[in-house]
Amino acid sequence: MLRNFVFLMLALFATAWANAQEPAAAAPAPAVNEAENILHLDLSTGGRVSIKLFADVAPAHVDRIKTLTRQGFYNGVVFHRVIDGFMAQTGDPTGTGTGGSPLPDLKAEFNALPHLRGTVSMARAQSEDSANSQFFICFLPRFALDGKYTAFGRVIAGMQYVDAIQRGEPPATPDRIVQASIGADNVPPPDFAALAKPTAAAEPQITLDDLSKPLN
Repeated sequence: MLRNFVFLMLALFATAWANAQEPAAAAPAPAVNEAENILHLDLSTGGRVSIKLFADVAPAHVDRIKTLTRQGFYNGVVFHRVIDGFMAQTGDPTGTGTGGSPLPDLKAEFNALPHLRGTVSMARAQSEDSANSQFFICFLPRFALDGKYTAFGRVIAGMQYVDAIQRGEPPATPDRIVQASIGADNVPPPDFAALAKPTAAAEPQITLDDLSKPLN
């Protein structure tokens, strides 16, 4: 009887010791709010463009875009360089292509994201580490840019409003970002109908009756 009791106690001790050696279960990772990595661009072309931001491959660039967006930096900024079959570039408050934000330039985060139709990528000067605030949206694939420019997002809705951006370097009457926002902030889109570009007034038609009227 005593022997059985000793064996039982030894077994319980061994079980308790083994359990103590097992690592504690890791705490579940906090849920990621997907809307935190969605960029909305409300364009003067008449609608909202939604862009998925890839913070896992270009964290510094995504953070820069989100920071400037929440500061209102992009509101009212024009698309100053728009090349048909290539891309539409924006993000320069001067509208010249030479400006940027007061924040320091970013180190390149080249990655495996291809430059497909709808890819959003950072513009830069000659230096690989000169991206700041300007970015471009591809109309068509441009794989020659892969590994040379930091792609950080992709259009997931509203590409038709990107396609409608007026072309030119610079365009004669450039389209603009009316409002930029992050999805998690739940900023409603503007009244696009009120923002629509006015159409040229039709020239009055002159008839023979008009010509026969006396001049006063």
